[in-house]
Amino acid sequence: MIIGGRTHQRPAVFATREGRGMFTKKTIKDIDVRGKRVLVRVDFNVPLAADAVVDDTRVRAALPTLRYLVDHDARVIVVSHLGRPNGTHDERYSLSPVRRVLQRLIGRNVVFVDDVAGVDAHESAERMVDGEILMLENVRFEPGEQKNDPEFSKALASLADIYVNDAFGAAHRAHASTVGVTAFLPSVAGLLLAREVETLTDMLTRPERPFVAILGGSKVSEKIGVVDHLLECVDTLIIGGGMCFTLLAAKGVPVGKSLVEPDWIEPARAMLAKAKERDVDLLLPVDFVVAETIAEDANTAIVGREEIGPTMMGLDVGPTSSELYKGAIADARTIFWNGPMGVFEMTPFEAGTREVAMAVARNNRAVSIIGGGDSVAALKKFGLEERVTFVSTGGGAAMKLLEGAPLPGVEALQDK
Repeated sequence: MIIGGRTHQRPAVFATREGRGMFTKKTIKDIDVRGKRVLVRVDFNVPLAADAVVDDTRVRAALPTLRYLVDHDARVIVVSHLGRPNGTHDERYSLSPVRRVLQRLIGRNVVFVDDVAGVDAHESAERMVDGEILMLENVRFEPGEQKNDPEFSKALASLADIYVNDAFGAAHRAHASTVGVTAFLPSVAGLLLAREVETLTDMLTRPERPFVAILGGSKVSEKIGVVDHLLECVDTLIIGGGMCFTLLAAKGVPVGKSLVEPDWIEPARAMLAKAKERDVDLLLPVDFVVAETIAEDANTAIVGREEIGPTMMGLDVGPTSSELYKGAIADARTIFWNGPMGVFEMTPFEAGTREVAMAVARNNRAVSIIGGGDSVAALKKFGLEERVTFVSTGGGAAMKLLEGAPLPGVEALQDK
C-alpha cells in the first residue's frame, strides 16, 4: 500500500471499508451474552501504595466493556494480573484493593474470590446470577499463567461460556489468560481492545498529514523496530530522551557521559540513512540541559550539542530544541508521542518534556495519540491528560503493534 509516497504494510487485524478503519475480530457486540458466564481479561495492573490504588486509569478504561456486559445480563468474571508475583501467592500483589475501586466506579457489588481457577472460583462462578460481577485473584499467582500451560488454561476456561479479551496492555503476551483460554472458549474482543488496535492502526495507515511522531525514553534498542516502522509513514520524527545520544554518537558528536548503547551505533546509522532516503525530517536535539549527577539539587548548564563536556550527561533537551520541536508539533495534523524528552521526574530536567506535552495539548487541530508509559505520567504531572485525543493503556503492546508485530492476544480471537 502506498501512503503519501511511502510503502506500508497493514497489520493483519485491520482492513478498510468505505475509506474508514474496521476492526476485523469479533467483539462483544457480535455475540449474545445474555445469561452466559463471560470471562473478561482486563488489565488492572495498577500502582498500589499502602493497600490502595494510586491511579485508577486502567480500571476506568475497562468500564465500557464491563457495563455493556452487565447491561446485557451477562455473568461477568473478571480476571487480571498485577505486578510480578512470579507464580506464587503474594499478598502485596492481591487484587482485593482493585476490587474496591471497581465496585465504587461501576456502582454495583463486585464479589471477590481469593482464588483463580480452583474450587472456590468454580463454586462462586456456579452461584452467579445475571448481571453479577465476580473478580478472581491475581492470575499471576498461578505458575501456569505466564507459561501458557494448557491444563491451567483449560481450568480457567471451564469457569465460563465465553471469553473476552479487553486487556490491550497484555495483548502482546502469549499467556494462559490472553491466549491459552481461547482454545477452549468462543473468544472475542472487548470495546477497549478493539478501540486501541483500531486507533493505532488507523494512525499508521490513514494519518492526516503532516504526521509527526515524537519518541523519547532511554534506549534506542527498545524502540528500533518502532522507529523503523514509523519511518515508513511519518513526515517528521522527533527524537529526545536518552535514546538520542546513540544517534548523535552515530553522527560522530561527542556526548560526554550521556547514555549511549555502543552495540546500537551501527543500527542508529542505518536509521539516519533510512530517514534521509524516505525524506523524513528527523529532528535531534540541538542543545541540552547537562549535569554531572542525576539529582534534584544538581548543578545544571545549557550547552549546544557539540559542547557536552567529558564529565557531563545530557539529562533534558534544551530550550532551543524545545522551540524546534514545538514548531513541528504545531504544524501537525496527526501526532504520536511515546517517551519523555529527559528525566522529567526531577524538576531541573522536566522542562523539555513539559514543553512538548504542552505543544501536543495546544494543537487542537491534530489527532493526538499518546503511546502509554512515561508519556502518560508526564501528561498527568502537567495536568494535560484531558487535552489529547487518545491515551493508550498499553505501552508495550502499543510498541509491538507499531513495530508491525502481531499481538498474540488479538490474533487468537475469532474473526468476523
